[in-house]
Amino acid sequence: MLVTLRRRFFGDGLNTALTLLVLAALALCLPPLLNWAVINARFAPDAAACETLDHAGACWGVVAEKARFILLGRYPADQAWRPFLAAGLITGSWLAAAFGWLRGGKLASALFLAPLLALPLLGGGLAGLSDVPTELWGGLPLTLLLTSAGMAGALPLGIAVAYGRRSALPILRGLLTGYVELARGIPLVAALFVASFLLPLFFPDGVAVDMLWRVLIAIVLFAAAYLSEIVRGGLQAFPAGQLDAALALGFNRWQTQRWIVLPQVLRDVAPSLANSAIALFKDTSLVTIVSLYELTGSLGLALAGDPQWRPFYLEAWLFIAAIYWLGCALLAKVSQRLG
Repeated sequence: MLVTLRRRFFGDGLNTALTLLVLAALALCLPPLLNWAVINARFAPDAAACETLDHAGACWGVVAEKARFILLGRYPADQAWRPFLAAGLITGSWLAAAFGWLRGGKLASALFLAPLLALPLLGGGLAGLSDVPTELWGGLPLTLLLTSAGMAGALPLGIAVAYGRRSALPILRGLLTGYVELARGIPLVAALFVASFLLPLFFPDGVAVDMLWRVLIAIVLFAAAYLSEIVRGGLQAFPAGQLDAALALGFNRWQTQRWIVLPQVLRDVAPSLANSAIALFKDTSLVTIVSLYELTGSLGLALAGDPQWRPFYLEAWLFIAAIYWLGCALLAKVSQRLG
């Protein structure tokens, strides 16, 4: 083991210099960081004790005080088990993918079914669950729902668009190319604004679509454009010899794509698909601008009306950052597993 460590960190002059530089930086930064974050910190939800620190130590009490509001938003407190269960279903499907507990069709079913089951859990109206309007959804369950439902809807659409752009029909190719280039040429913020404020203008009189659904439509269409290019790249790189062999064995074109081409292409581009999921997981924070309060939005609501705890926003944001880091690390593990 010592030989391995020496080869990895002190194998040549450049590695040795970089290792020593990192060790010097750690020696310089870690002691004051530990003093602030652990030794001088306050962990109890006592605002008065935190004020006496004068920011010489972290006030993690703000996390203990505001954790429910940050994690669940304005969801009714007496129904808190529902968003926790919904978040657990989605997180469980990600864990199943990351650690190989499920494979193949079972894994795909779990990834697609988790957000579908989370929706009635959060919304209610079934099995005796009370109705909870989407305006009260928020926090971590909403972030996970937007990510998982967005990917579940965008992947089939992206596959269809990828095949459509390889079609022999020039009008279809042109329309789909225009859609992809338009979606990739605007930021997600613009797509959210269009879905929130312009899309309702095209609905018939008396027809209203909930803000959450409009935002999901925008996310699905936006993400599908990127996923379609990933899938199309995999299709273009697929060996032509396998297509000829499948046709020689009697497979028709549909069977060839269903049983031979698409499974291999999706396996090859799976790491890129997982990277897109990581980007979407972080981009869900943008829905705050259209009054959907996911993790960052819930934190803003939690601190905005409480001047007692507002000065300790840094600790609360570090808590949010840790959640995002854990989510991205889990999705990165999924990328490694699928690759």
